[in-house]
Amino acid sequence: MTATALVWALLKVLVMVLFVLNLAAILTWADRRQSSMIQDRVGPNRAVVKLFGREFRLAGLLHPAADGLKFFTKEDFMPPNADKLLFILAPMMAMGMVFTLVGTIPFGDTICPHQFRLDLPNIFSGPSVPRLGLCAADVKGGYYPVDLMIAPVGVGILYVFAMSGQGIIAAAIAGWSSDNKFSLMGALRAASQMVSYEVTLGMSLIGAMMIYGTVRLDDMVRWQEEHAWGIFVQPLAFFLFFAAAVAENKRIPFDLPEAESELVSGYFTEYAGMKFGMFYFAEYAEVVTGSMLIVTIFLGGWALPFFHRDGLSLDIGSLHLAHWLVPHLWMTVLGVLAFFGKVLVVCFLQVFVRWALPRFRYDQLMRLGWRLLLPASFANIFVTGVVWLALDKAGPQITGALRVTADLSQALVAVGTAMVALWLVVAFVGPVKHQRTLLGSSADVAAKRGGTKSAPMQA
Repeated sequence: MTATALVWALLKVLVMVLFVLNLAAILTWADRRQSSMIQDRVGPNRAVVKLFGREFRLAGLLHPAADGLKFFTKEDFMPPNADKLLFILAPMMAMGMVFTLVGTIPFGDTICPHQFRLDLPNIFSGPSVPRLGLCAADVKGGYYPVDLMIAPVGVGILYVFAMSGQGIIAAAIAGWSSDNKFSLMGALRAASQMVSYEVTLGMSLIGAMMIYGTVRLDDMVRWQEEHAWGIFVQPLAFFLFFAAAVAENKRIPFDLPEAESELVSGYFTEYAGMKFGMFYFAEYAEVVTGSMLIVTIFLGGWALPFFHRDGLSLDIGSLHLAHWLVPHLWMTVLGVLAFFGKVLVVCFLQVFVRWALPRFRYDQLMRLGWRLLLPASFANIFVTGVVWLALDKAGPQITGALRVTADLSQALVAVGTAMVALWLVVAFVGPVKHQRTLLGSSADVAAKRGGTKSAPMQA
């Protein structure tokens, strides 16, 4: 490995690992903040930094840092009859599995170093790259293409499924080694739940792999960049994969392995200190990696509507409206920002799901996986195969209509994104409106009698 390749490898590791760690920490804050908003109560506001005689709370963003310090300083308890080796090994496996997945997810298009100029005088006028094809290596000049993923493996999504299955082992080991009946029951629930939904998780992607014609994650993104996002060509698979991914992460409404009202804390009941923190943090890191997979397979990865490797092309079918060349440097930066922005949106969507749906019963959980989601994934494979064979034998008119439909889907994404962005700006800039809603007959009676008197809430 040359020095340049080593520098690129270290840079990619830092970008992905730091993004996962920081976003997982922010998600712990987002869970608390959104739950307080939904339940109309005071959220995280106790962590304070005092500077120059003033207190800074930063809307509760200091709580993740305070939690990390607390985990490091709490007592590391171990049950007397626990299997010490396995008890210590389980949280390491839970955390390690997450970062083995991160290494195979592409967060940007391939960099062509001989056209990736960083000289400041010409930073806005650098060369672009061809829209199609891959970067060629320049052996004489010492330039080699750089894939923006830590480990570009050829098996792609198959490696992801192989590594994600290791989380089952971590939960099972944690419950069995704790010498606690509640932990063992939580481990059994986790193993059966994760095995059940792992099947749906894999079957839901068969149709996507049939259409993309590859198992490499970066090639899947390139197909979506030239055609349409996966959510439009495989809408049912997207919802099946999303539901199965939430169940794999063991989050509400699928948090049966750690149901507090039934199993105390499930398979990590006996864990304390940093070992508990590793399990706790691994759950949020799994949310980030699951969101990365959803973005890569169904939401275009680093691609944006009408943006290609050579710049911005406004095309609707055979109608060419405009084309602007963009330097390779800025297209690469834009793609990386687009990927991480999409991951943020999907992560916060999962946070919303957590506080919007109630927990399933265990029989409902298993029935949903085996009797609804798995048959639906098989039906999706069958329908995709039939439609794909029919389109393969269709004439040029059908092919042209599909091309127009794909471009219109890109336009729909662009317009929808612009409207949502405008709505968010108006919502943040506009004044806050407080509206009280009275529910129930007792509230109506109290309102007619002049309301009720209550002391102000104390933080």
